[in-house]
Amino acid sequence: MADESTTQAGAGSAWQVKQVYAMAAVCLVVGLALGYLFRGSQSPAATQSVASANAQPGSPAGAMGGQMPSLDQMKSMADKKAAPLLEKLKSDPTNSELLNQIGNIYEATHQFKDAAGYYDKALQSDPKNVAVRTQLASSLYYNGDVDGAISQLQKALQYDPKDANSLFNMGMIKWQGKQDAKGAIAAWQELLKTNPQLKPDQKATVQKLMADVQMQGKS
Repeated sequence: MADESTTQAGAGSAWQVKQVYAMAAVCLVVGLALGYLFRGSQSPAATQSVASANAQPGSPAGAMGGQMPSLDQMKSMADKKAAPLLEKLKSDPTNSELLNQIGNIYEATHQFKDAAGYYDKALQSDPKNVAVRTQLASSLYYNGDVDGAISQLQKALQYDPKDANSLFNMGMIKWQGKQDAKGAIAAWQELLKTNPQLKPDQKATVQKLMADVQMQGKS
């Protein structure tokens, strides 16, 4: 009986780990469409839904009804995943790369307050890192600090006015977080204007969002 309980516990633990890593992978895949920006545009709940929808038949997630681990469970797993990096950080506390990697672990497991703290520390050592600043903005937004997120994106655009991630997320946060349709459209227009290299499907995504905002304003 004890062996059976141990086996079940081990299976449950393996399922949780697989789900967290699946979610992190989904975040990464979604984000790669235009860098980090599409990850920043989705709510945590949406990301969880995508992860569940992409679970393979017969996977542990399917056996558990597609449920995701709790935030406390994800925090515990993030802590374990980050532990080796945190150990390295003790001897190199201003290493921006290490700090960014730790932030990524906590962001992928929806520990946005923790992620923001590590991204902020990374930027103290490397303030011109626009990609990390965009990640910080996303974490702040998901943690409820809309104005802080916009402020970080504004700083990112000071360093790189053409950055597609910053412009896209600026539009999303102005639309979803501030109900500023004009501001959102202006950011996306600037994105399309300054990034002619975007792929057709990327342009189409931005154009559709602009059309959706405009239609919403007319309804």
